[in-house]
Amino acid sequence: MTSVPQQQPSPSKFVELSEDECIKLLADHTAGRIGFMGFDGPQILPLTYQYRFGSVIFRTSPVGALSGLARRTSVAFEIDRIDERNQSGWSVLVIGFAEEMIHNRLLASAWEIGPVPWADGTRNLFIEIKPRKLSGRSVHTPIGLLADLLTTRPTHAP
Repeated sequence: MTSVPQQQPSPSKFVELSEDECIKLLADHTAGRIGFMGFDGPQILPLTYQYRFGSVIFRTSPVGALSGLARRTSVAFEIDRIDERNQSGWSVLVIGFAEEMIHNRLLASAWEIGPVPWADGTRNLFIEIKPRKLSGRSVHTPIGLLADLLTTRPTHAP
């Protein structure tokens, strides 16, 4: 019997992100995924969002799959960036409660400056996720670290 050679796992650098790093990533991005328990079991759906005033805010349809989140619901919200080629990436996870945004001042501000959904149709229900736990992590292999260095290294004018 011949054995298949086993690939050695590549050495990687795993790092927990600080709360400040997680907040910066949440503020710098606008697309993520929300996880919740739906009528048919666990659901994970993509959405566009805005991170403001310490909360994740998004707009949805009042009759769509996310409309049930208008009632206080335990959720997980995640953003990430994965580079399969360089075997590196990061993720931020927000655990909290989602519910309809009803604060008049915050709601008026949300209508003025976002978030703007990518999906068409009526999206006039604002949902706010108030975090109770925020965590993040990143992983980089030596290849990924080198790629990051090459893409973030400052250039000098001749």
